[in-house]
Amino acid sequence: MGNLQKKIGICYDLADVLKVEPTPLYKPHLDASRSFGVKLLTNSKTVQKYINSGKFHKIKKAGKGYRVQKLDYSRPYMVSKAKTTLEKMGARFSKETKGHTFTVSSMTRTLEDQCRLRRVNSNASLGISSHNYGNSFDISYIRFNDVLKYNPKMEIALEKVLKFYANAGRIYYIKERQQSCYHITVRNY
Repeated sequence: MGNLQKKIGICYDLADVLKVEPTPLYKPHLDASRSFGVKLLTNSKTVQKYINSGKFHKIKKAGKGYRVQKLDYSRPYMVSKAKTTLEKMGARFSKETKGHTFTVSSMTRTLEDQCRLRRVNSNASLGISSHNYGNSFDISYIRFNDVLKYNPKMEIALEKVLKFYANAGRIYYIKERQQSCYHITVRNY
């Protein structure tokens, strides 16, 4: 890493980040992310640019069927299709569980956010993440109704909703066991 990067506090080397090959399981997520016309989010400025241009929309802390936990390493903004899909998934989950909520644990991340996250979580992607494009979010499968507790019944209900949207061609999802969450990438349907 060059001296200039150290001076301005950049903790990643873009060339290295771009070299990391995505796994076959993850590749469709990145392909979907790139289809929204959002350039790789490197820092706060790039996110602000998309907010100002109306491409990124703020995600409310709570909606029907979902809550957003305090976000330390990501930002509550996504492209409109991701926002709409999250809201529809929440409403469907609420209906299927008679009013329960799931918890969104992560949303849009810049490469800098990801770097900070990697310092506390070694599983955070070294390469490019679909979170870096504003169309991915994570849903915890151990936190429902704002309670951190394993709840097999709620997890099954959540998985049913995820399968419905995946089968409809709206999302891709991966179960991330180390993080106890589902990583969801909204497709440009």
